[in-house]
Amino acid sequence: MSTSSPTSPVSVSRLGYVNFETPDVARLTEYYTKVMGFALVDESPQQVFLTTGADHHCVIIDKAEAAAGRSIVGYEIHEELDDAERRLKAAGLHGERRTDIGPGTPDVLVLTEPATGATLHLYQEQDPSGVRPTFDQRPSKLGHVAAYTTSTNGMRSFYEDAMGFRWSDSIGDFFVFLRCNGDHHAANFMQSDEMKGMHHIAYEARDLTHLQTMIDNLARHGYQLYWGPGRHAVGHNIFTYHKDPDGNHIELFTQLDVMLDEDKGYFEPRPWHEHFPMRPTTWEADAAAMNMWGPIPSGAIKR
Repeated sequence: MSTSSPTSPVSVSRLGYVNFETPDVARLTEYYTKVMGFALVDESPQQVFLTTGADHHCVIIDKAEAAAGRSIVGYEIHEELDDAERRLKAAGLHGERRTDIGPGTPDVLVLTEPATGATLHLYQEQDPSGVRPTFDQRPSKLGHVAAYTTSTNGMRSFYEDAMGFRWSDSIGDFFVFLRCNGDHHAANFMQSDEMKGMHHIAYEARDLTHLQTMIDNLARHGYQLYWGPGRHAVGHNIFTYHKDPDGNHIELFTQLDVMLDEDKGYFEPRPWHEHFPMRPTTWEADAAAMNMWGPIPSGAIKR
């Protein structure tokens, strides 16, 4: 029996998966399996499920007329779906219970993200993939997903009040970073009245050596970086960015800040931090917040 208040937020534990729509399923699948090293778990001519590890999937590829990223985002929760559904309803949010979503997720609570219209999936756990870890170019996990929104304040309120996320950092009044566990952010949002949809998606490398392996494999297959390596000041992760075959922006990163103790409220001390202890803050909107190591290339950050 749940001890949570009917009006308390859902308890999201981690980012689980993200969906891509593409007119060329085979091409995007080849990118994820041959270039990124993901394991293919399940497939049909219309849909493909891929994973980096124990979960059934962390990436879904769907056949569509036009390319798009982040049409669906799945989050694992700590609690029973009945409790989550009841609290969302008490907060005025409608969720639909589904058992026909697809392989790996037999029971899912489906709701719509405000402002963006993206579909959110809440689930307790996925079926196991049976895939063993490797030491090749495969990322260690899906790290975070960034999207455009017409209101960062509104999106922050939704994720904090309804989904139980915590604020990690902001850049000015137009970019907000939110966490659901110790990782600095699982979701981040940039405010824009013109841009829509996914901003970028990020996959984690274990360390710098692993990141080098991933980048070398990109080059081997003809994919070049358009930004990085560099170090973001916000989150302090070392980053690289490239585009997948559909033009989606893909970040590969390592050394992201970690919040070890929510009660104390500061990130694990690192020698590259500006403050000790390093706490959530609003950063000045300048190049240093985006890249401590150098400039921002033209067109890298579109608003």
